[in-house]
Amino acid sequence: MSKICQLTGKKAGSGNNVSHSKRRTKRLFNVNLQVKKFYVPELDDFVYLKVSAAAVRTINKKGISAALKDAGYVVE
Repeated sequence: MSKICQLTGKKAGSGNNVSHSKRRTKRLFNVNLQVKKFYVPELDDFVYLKVSAAAVRTINKKGISAALKDAGYVVE
């Protein structure tokens, strides 16, 4: 399974580890992904989503239905 948020599309970014001697080696900055279960009243069912911590805060603010519509999922 890929490390991409299903709502926001966030994925791992790349950068450098920098040592004390300023030597640089490549590294990945992974997204804080969680697999969460959400209840969608329109579907009258639970859905599992792999979402970032930022997406969880967005869902808490807007609601799951509005967040899914903004992400391009059809909820009816």
